[in-house]
Amino acid sequence: MSAQPAPEPTPRDGRRRKPLFEPGLIPAPGALLDWLDSRHFDRWQDLPCVLCTQPTPMRSHHGEPVHKTCAEDWLSAHPSEARLGRFASDVQPKRRRDDTSAHA
Repeated sequence: MSAQPAPEPTPRDGRRRKPLFEPGLIPAPGALLDWLDSRHFDRWQDLPCVLCTQPTPMRSHHGEPVHKTCAEDWLSAHPSEARLGRFASDVQPKRRRDDTSAHA
């Protein structure tokens, strides 16, 4: 990991970027991100991670190239900024509870 904090990427038009797809919960500092959606993986192009500058096929919900471990470390190091939703887990599908079948 880099000793210096990475610069914050800013949108060109000055507005906050919208997520490419719906993010879920922001994990607590030290917790793991849950990225199950295949849209986090770009199989065609490795781009430099916005936090460590090493190539990665992973993408955040906003399309930023980032290693999942780098994002988790950033969330731990910046808990107040983490609430803004730069990196978040995927939305968890709601489990259907089957009340018609009885379990022993």
